[in-house]
Amino acid sequence: MKDFIASLRMLIWFTLLCGGVYTLAVTAVCQTLFKDKADGSLVYGKDGALVGSSLLAQEFKTDRYFWPRPSAVKYDPQSSGGSNLGPTSAALKKSVDDGRAALVKANPGAGDPPQDLLFASASGLDPHISPEAARYQVARVATARKLDAAHTAALQALVERSVEAPDWGVFGQSRVNVLKLNLALDALP
Repeated sequence: MKDFIASLRMLIWFTLLCGGVYTLAVTAVCQTLFKDKADGSLVYGKDGALVGSSLLAQEFKTDRYFWPRPSAVKYDPQSSGGSNLGPTSAALKKSVDDGRAALVKANPGAGDPPQDLLFASASGLDPHISPEAARYQVARVATARKLDAAHTAALQALVERSVEAPDWGVFGQSRVNVLKLNLALDALP
């Protein structure tokens, strides 16, 4: 009986320590030091309405906006994942060929699309595209918005300002957050 009571005390102690104290401490540190990230990196539009999260891709279909990477999960964060199609898959080849044809048609004269506009990320929810993929779409967006040469130059400058450097200067690649870029695009005069 003595061992049972000692075991029960340890169970209660570690449940309170690991399930309560640790959880509260981590939450307090995150809310203090990383409040935006701890709250989901939510992004609000110019009218103050919630428009999404900078951590999750959203589908943009119209020519007036920059398009994200394709998504194998139709941009659904609850079913995050890839397609599991391998390099010998006929379905993957067809998907890439169809995507390439659609991008070339939507962006005439821009050449072959960058790879990240053809292939989905592993999660299907990557909110970033490469700077090259953003630059590839500038002419289409400018044409759809009927921008003159001066405003097209402002759009190109916006894309360049939207390029995020690798984390701490070494981890990852330069990238552009599509949601943030499209919100900034809507704010252009």
